[in-house]
Amino acid sequence: MEDLVAPDTHWRNRRVFLTGHTGFKGGWMALWLSWLGASVRGYALDPSTSPSLFNVANIGSVLEDVRGDIRDAASLDRAMQEFAPEVVFHMAAQPLVRLSYQDPIGTYETNVIGTARVLDAVRRTPSVRAVVSVTTDKCYENKEWSWPYREIDPLGGYDPYSASKACAEIVSASYRQSFFPIEQLRQPGGHQVAVATARAGNVIGGGDWSTDRLIPDLVRGFLSGDPVRIRRPHAIRPWQHVLEPLCGYLTLAEKLLMPGPEAARFATAYNFGPNRGDARPVSWIADRMTGFWGEGASWVLDEDRDSPHEANYLQLDISRADHDLQWAPRLRLETALDWLVAWYRNWQSTPASIQSFSLSQIARYHNLSQHEAISAVSASQQDH
Repeated sequence: MEDLVAPDTHWRNRRVFLTGHTGFKGGWMALWLSWLGASVRGYALDPSTSPSLFNVANIGSVLEDVRGDIRDAASLDRAMQEFAPEVVFHMAAQPLVRLSYQDPIGTYETNVIGTARVLDAVRRTPSVRAVVSVTTDKCYENKEWSWPYREIDPLGGYDPYSASKACAEIVSASYRQSFFPIEQLRQPGGHQVAVATARAGNVIGGGDWSTDRLIPDLVRGFLSGDPVRIRRPHAIRPWQHVLEPLCGYLTLAEKLLMPGPEAARFATAYNFGPNRGDARPVSWIADRMTGFWGEGASWVLDEDRDSPHEANYLQLDISRADHDLQWAPRLRLETALDWLVAWYRNWQSTPASIQSFSLSQIARYHNLSQHEAISAVSASQQDH
């Protein structure tokens, strides 16, 4: 087990308001912030799956757990203002493409109006100094081209989920320009709130039980012993372990908290994705997962011709995060898959220890040296 004692960081005793803490990414963020010594209030609906990371890792024990809907202005305002946070991580969302076809209005209400509600609550909470609003790599107008998308590329979205996240980016930019202009940030007579958005790729890791997602579908099939039906095996996605973008969000927030107006240059959009060598086809992931899992694991092609439209090719350009934040991926994709299989195996064998096991993975990731991160980048670049 990795040393679970966190380094002495400036997150210690810092007040953080986290939306979406009952979800997969939000749960890992809650654990990491708690490990760093932050005082966290989570605001979210009940977990949407059973089992859930929130319940099996006992995340309610590491933060103040408040249940509420981000579309409920009165409840959200009260929860944020009473807590008086310095940092807001907005991660609550309807995160599934297929569900967005079944419930497009609910998806738009949550992802667009919900984002506006969070930013409007920030306007009425004088303690806030930094906001990181999380969207997705799918916020770009996907042209199925072979090079990675940059933050300056056009936003768009074929399906309701992708379009709602493009709208959330536009809402965030509008609030920044209208109410938190960067030219007035921490200037005399100005304001204190730095707002940035974060666009991450397809995240994987232990504790995800969402429906219609590759890794949870594989794990469910492996546990049952049934062949997993895989659609679009040739689709390429920017796969990355969940701790990779979360590290980016934390780093970005630290930059936004800089005391002077220099924080203004970080109040923009950032991509957080893998190195190009780790943008792999679905079939590659399924094959590696089958190999890591071992006996009883298999997959077959899903012949369903009526599945809704999904992009076939998607990669992110992470040059801005590298240049501005000195952020780079630390885990090769095969290592990320190894970590997540180990997580689910630990959950199978000793479920009572899963919070400790999760924290050990956070500590192990956090303690990776810059040399190891650079080596991973170099190794990935040698693939091409």
